[in-house]
Amino acid sequence: MMQEEDLLQVAADWKRAGREVALATVTATWGSSPRQPGSQLVVDQEGRMLGSISGGCVEGAVVREAIEVMADGKPRLLDFGVTNEQAWEVGLACGGKLQIFVERVE
Repeated sequence: MMQEEDLLQVAADWKRAGREVALATVTATWGSSPRQPGSQLVVDQEGRMLGSISGGCVEGAVVREAIEVMADGKPRLLDFGVTNEQAWEVGLACGGKLQIFVERVE
């Protein structure tokens, strides 16, 4: 797993290379969560990503939101909650909640 500082360097490198870039950061978790606050995911306009903010279905949803953030420039604060029953359905070990801030890299 890459260090968070490395992900910020990747975001800067992608931006310098002419890509649109968004950064997703876990800001809070409740209950069980595979990644802790401060975990990050870098996404470009084509949906390429590096890092991890949760795994499973949440990352797919965050990538879609990140692409919208790159398009309109408006940051978003996303909330995801999963019950224990839903967690098994999407392949997670157990339920929990997490909050993710998504912003465009300028």
